[in-house]
Amino acid sequence: MSWRAGLGWCLLAGVLVFGWLAWNNRHKPQAVAVDPNKYDYIMHDFTMVALDKEGLESVTLEAPEMRRLASDETYTITDPTFLMPDKEGAHWKMVSKTGWVAAKGEKLRMEGDVVGTSPPGTAPSTFKTTLLDIYPDQHLASTDREVVLTQPGATMSGTGFEIDSQTQQYKFKSKVRSRYVPKSAQ
Repeated sequence: MSWRAGLGWCLLAGVLVFGWLAWNNRHKPQAVAVDPNKYDYIMHDFTMVALDKEGLESVTLEAPEMRRLASDETYTITDPTFLMPDKEGAHWKMVSKTGWVAAKGEKLRMEGDVVGTSPPGTAPSTFKTTLLDIYPDQHLASTDREVVLTQPGATMSGTGFEIDSQTQQYKFKSKVRSRYVPKSAQ
């Protein structure tokens, strides 16, 4: 056999091996590494209104920045303001340093210097805490942390707190203390 025939057989064998490898690898999906800290979009200076199943406002969000995490589709928010409507359409206003929204929007979390104020036209009240969970579909906001609620002439505090934005009712869960200052002493 001549050296040309040997070279031909080697080339043919090489082509067959590379062809076989290419054929076997065509069905294997390419692994794409997802950076768990990578955001797939960022919104700046926005207002977003979320609607409930009946098409009514369940919560409004205003913030300077919101980022969606690609890996789990949750949102992180800088300086959020959540507005929860009552049954008359007036809004409870809640602000904090940071916020988080679940992928499907069923739960919102506010952290760091959380302050909530009652709607205009109602008895003025303000509550403060360090963490607050909001459930828009249920019109509820709650925390298991310490809360201080102030109203004209009264201050209440306790551990654990829940507020229903529709009925404007709130309740403390434990360690409740209250201080009443009559108008004559103010």
